[in-house]
Amino acid sequence: MKNTLSAAVILIGNELLSGSIQDKNLAHIAKELEVRGIRVRETRIIPDIENEIVDAITHLRNKFDYVFTTGGIGPTHDDITSDSIAAAFGVENVVQRHVFKQIENRFKEKGIPFTKAAQRMAYAPQGANIIETKHSIIPGYQIENVFVMAGVPSIMRLMLEGVIECLETGLQIHNIAIHANVGEGEIAAELETVQLRYPDIDIGSYPQDKNSEFSDYRVIFVFKGTDLSELEQARNSVFRACQKHGFEAIKV
Repeated sequence: MKNTLSAAVILIGNELLSGSIQDKNLAHIAKELEVRGIRVRETRIIPDIENEIVDAITHLRNKFDYVFTTGGIGPTHDDITSDSIAAAFGVENVVQRHVFKQIENRFKEKGIPFTKAAQRMAYAPQGANIIETKHSIIPGYQIENVFVMAGVPSIMRLMLEGVIECLETGLQIHNIAIHANVGEGEIAAELETVQLRYPDIDIGSYPQDKNSEFSDYRVIFVFKGTDLSELEQARNSVFRACQKHGFEAIKV
């Protein structure tokens, strides 16, 4: 029998912590995984420091079914993810000969020198499974339950397409919602009661501002779970609570 699977995402990069670059990867990864019955349960943003990466990998790979990392596998001095993951698994970070060759060939085609720095992109921990993609010469890779991808969003998405094919599929996770003209505080007690009644359902409450897509409503309640019948029951309970207090609400 299938169960829901769990995952953690590690976003690696000093630039994310300094605010120089805004992350665009987490939401995409979480959405792609959720439709396959895999829930992201924890996320960490960590710097390009080896012991920080080793500690995060060691802890999270033993806690969750899958761990996904983004960032730090490029050609520059601060791209130390592969070295660090190799250290976490107690293996060497070694050149992947066929990856080396395909990157070298592409550089030759473009007339770009294949420098020592660029060659770093062909390395992965010993024993890693290289995950090829159709549209990127730089592949992601897997070592046990850890999947390693680039930090550049466009490249990460190409890598994720290949990674997805290597994953088990858990129970499908469904999403339904209520859009309501109610303040969170005005219905908090009823919401808590419903959540306690349906502990296997994730109930989220999201206030809307005037610039949001659903600015006609003050709040959106989102219900996530694997049992459609329970989801409907939970949503109906919150919907009736809104109506009881005279608040406008629609089911979505």
